[in-house]
Amino acid sequence: MRIASVNVNGVRAAVRKGMQDWIDEAQPDVICLQEVRAPEEILGTQFGDDWQIAQQISEQKGRNGVAILARTELAGALAGADALGEVATAASHTGRWVEATVQSESGPVRVVSVYVHSGSVDKPESMADKYAFMDMMTARLAELNAQYDRVVVMGDINVAHTNNDIKNWKGNLKSAGFLPEERAYIDRWLEAGWVDTHRVHAGDQPGPYTWWSMRGKAFDNDAGWRIDYQLATPTLAASATSVRVDRAAAYDARWSDHAPLVVDYNL
Repeated sequence: MRIASVNVNGVRAAVRKGMQDWIDEAQPDVICLQEVRAPEEILGTQFGDDWQIAQQISEQKGRNGVAILARTELAGALAGADALGEVATAASHTGRWVEATVQSESGPVRVVSVYVHSGSVDKPESMADKYAFMDMMTARLAELNAQYDRVVVMGDINVAHTNNDIKNWKGNLKSAGFLPEERAYIDRWLEAGWVDTHRVHAGDQPGPYTWWSMRGKAFDNDAGWRIDYQLATPTLAASATSVRVDRAAAYDARWSDHAPLVVDYNL
């Protein structure tokens, strides 16, 4: 089963710029999207009738939005507060979490698409929102780990975990996305048993990154951040056979500021 995750930075723009060409070439079985930024009825019109869809739009118009696309039936979908609890009803927390179960040949897999707040050190309220959401996410991860044997939580976490996950780490020690308090959440998740499939397969080396600023020469110089993850339970992680980042061949071939993170699981 090929599972991909990508922040599309606006699904309509991504499709217009060539996302479908990537889908046709990569042939994923499941795609988790973040920053869909479109009304609920729009998503199906972008990809055709071949996909089953579970999604949560944002109450903040033109913001956020997460979705799961699968070529087979999606069961037991939960979104937002139904999974994360009452606190997740706040408008700033909507359009950030959706989960559902897909069937593989060897049984069910629980799949989550998540989009964590970016936050800004200049806006303390935005960091408070981010930490509140990550607290809810931590609690839900524990529940998922207890309820299901095979789970993958994927998406734009908006945190680079270690120095290997950001090109200019020295210049970002006080930047949102690389603060010790943010990175500590990922430490706790890994200590609880979740597996960072991308890092396990890439090994102890810089990158491969998944996000590059659209400004300047960040993409050309590979001055990126690894902020997109597929966090899997140990049973599922053990079945991962390959992990790759589908980085565009050139700046002008990009259809998002993120690149898809693609994992093949032997299921």
